[in-house]
Amino acid sequence: MIPSFFIDNFPTFGEFIRWFPPFLVWAYCCLLLAGYLKKHKGLKTGYTRKIFHFLTFTSAAAIQTVWGLRTLCLFGAAASAIIFYAILRGDDHLLYEAMAREKDVPRRTYYIIAPYFATLIGGVTSNIFFSQAAIVGYLVAGLGDAIGEPVGTRFGKHIYRVPSFGGVKSTRSYEGSAAVFLVSLLAIIVAFNISSELNRDNYSFLLFFSLALLSAVVEAISPHGWDNAVMQIIPSWCVTMLV
Repeated sequence: MIPSFFIDNFPTFGEFIRWFPPFLVWAYCCLLLAGYLKKHKGLKTGYTRKIFHFLTFTSAAAIQTVWGLRTLCLFGAAASAIIFYAILRGDDHLLYEAMAREKDVPRRTYYIIAPYFATLIGGVTSNIFFSQAAIVGYLVAGLGDAIGEPVGTRFGKHIYRVPSFGGVKSTRSYEGSAAVFLVSLLAIIVAFNISSELNRDNYSFLLFFSLALLSAVVEAISPHGWDNAVMQIIPSWCVTMLV
């Protein structure tokens, strides 16, 4: 099933020539902006890595909605190339520093790679098993998850521990989790309004509220670095089951 997914969505040479270069430039510009804001404007990494996160996830949602999954796969390949270029450049490089948290020392690179693979796993799984609802996962992860760390960085006063596989102490805040809930609610409403594959007859504020609350809980208990996977898969699965 997984090999057939990649075979079916492998781009033609013409599609590669048309889409890969502009996507590569766009992904580079997104990460460059985040790095510039950190180095020259003094933004904390909690903000800058989520700026890149927000831009890439919302780009993915727009690209798949307008041009389809094959084109999205090309965007994913371009974004991957930029991320791994930044990792190869390492400490003190503008692009690397845009994503690498100081508090993740000595595993800064791990906490770039882990979210990358979490995003890949979440996106592929959602499209294979819950394709009509994958956009819900994109926007919940891209908007809802993206807001938690910046809000926690700025306003987080009530802290709690979360699991971590990398040996680095990881915390989140109730203020950040509340923001995840509110923005996830907005993201779900937006997804239902822009997707032609979701049944609009099943609009229900209670449904949206429940999905947003579940998304916030999932984000709160997800292991550090791996929430990009579950924040795509769980909402997409729930929408497929309930709508």
